Amino acid sequence: MSNPIPHPQGEPETTALVPHAGPVAVDTFGGRVHVEWDAQAAVTPLGQLPFFTEFLCLGGRFDAWVASCPLRLTSPNAPRTRDVLGTAVLALLSGHQRDAHISGLRGETINAALLGLGAVVSEDSVRRNLGKLDEAEGVAWLQDHLDACVAPLLGVPWMLDADVTVKPLYGHQEGAVKGDNPHKPGRPSHTYHTYFIAGLRLILDVEVQAGHQSASKYSAPGLWELLARLPWAHWPLCIRGDRDWGNQANMARAEQAEIPFLFKLRMTSGVKKVVAHLMRDADWCEAGQGWQGAETTLRLSGWSRARRAIVLRRRVNADLAVVDQGDPDQLRLSFAELTDETIVYEYAVLVTSLTQEILSVAQLYRDRADAENPFDELKNHWGRGGFTTRDLKRCRFMARITALTDNWWSLFVRLADPRQHTEAITSRPLLLTAPARLTRHSGQTRLTISHPHAEAAWVEATCRKIADVFSTLRRTAEQWTPLQCWYRLLSRALVKDLHGRQLQPPAALPAPA
Repeated sequence: MSNPIPHPQGEPETTALVPHAGPVAVDTFGGRVHVEWDAQAAVTPLGQLPFFTEFLCLGGRFDAWVASCPLRLTSPNAPRTRDVLGTAVLALLSGHQRDAHISGLRGETINAALLGLGAVVSEDSVRRNLGKLDEAEGVAWLQDHLDACVAPLLGVPWMLDADVTVKPLYGHQEGAVKGDNPHKPGRPSHTYHTYFIAGLRLILDVEVQAGHQSASKYSAPGLWELLARLPWAHWPLCIRGDRDWGNQANMARAEQAEIPFLFKLRMTSGVKKVVAHLMRDADWCEAGQGWQGAETTLRLSGWSRARRAIVLRRRVNADLAVVDQGDPDQLRLSFAELTDETIVYEYAVLVTSLTQEILSVAQLYRDRADAENPFDELKNHWGRGGFTTRDLKRCRFMARITALTDNWWSLFVRLADPRQHTEAITSRPLLLTAPARLTRHSGQTRLTISHPHAEAAWVEATCRKIADVFSTLRRTAEQWTPLQCWYRLLSRALVKDLHGRQLQPPAALPAPA
């Protein structure tokens, strides 16, 4: 007798739960939707980046930057130099603030290919390969391209602004030292010494130094090294700086180089005596925006010579907050009410070698306040607030790469609106970010952009206008070199600031046919 089967097989299932290929029907509140997957579809969140890519291609800036890079990778498994640098630029354009954010670009195939990249590399690859660059060679390479980016503009009158900002740090980085950090006292930081073309918000150079090196004596060597790289004909009309620059060393060096300067002075006891004397005896004149001005000749202790000083004053109309230090255990805050009989002024004292009247000099220094706007934009809208590594070398590289990318983007955006500078926090969502899908059919590559912004019509019209500028330039300048095209693009982008003047490339370049 055969053994009974302990678990007899049941009836076979009539339907097998095997997923089938094709779209999946999903019922939603908006009706039935057919969902399908396509892992090979080429899509990008940066749908309008091709316009900026054509800008770099036409001007030759990106190719020249990559070709001259001193990074040489010989391993067969190493990425191309173009891939490393292109990934860094894509990260900055995407608004990334940390190296780790670069991972979000790994699926970016459309714009990587349009930039000529073989692939987007990882954040570790960008960090590691930038670390292989010799610091002196890398800094010189980036300085050369910062110079080349703005060199055509230096042949017209311009002014140089020098300033420094503090970047707080939260790790264990080289140069992370406690310094003058007004927003986060006691927090280690780096200092970024930056030199601008006044009014245009274009960066000439940037240096990263330790947190306690914020004084002008640490900025001055970089400033004079920058000017030494420029021909005398391209030097600025004037150097402007805040009260930290108004000292004997900086003024004597400017006088030795025969370059005018406009600095602010600290309110030392000697300066206060001059202010008190002018309050009694001076004839005050209009200095603009509610200010009055008077001038004198000033020679403080330690100065090698007497110099022109301009004292500016403005009446304070609001009530003043006063700290009462009578009780050392408890500081008291009170308010002093100002009446028509009580006149209180705020003061600023400038020292300058300029010969213009007081009104013009006062306005020139007020215009210097615009230098704070690029700092805010670089730190909060671009990647200068992040991309920090343990060594100072790569921080210096990324600071200059950020400055170069910011210059490129600022000039590109001015092609869309030459009337004004548009900050990255506004221009990138409008002229860069838009979902797009790439398709190929009959030998034609098509990028379909879906712009969800309320200004979609304006954005489309603006991009068409920019594309028409590029198309016209290609048709009329077939024999021109990329450098000659770059001069034309700058002339178009800065037509308002140049008052319609056409920048002319060096005579050594071949003329167009």
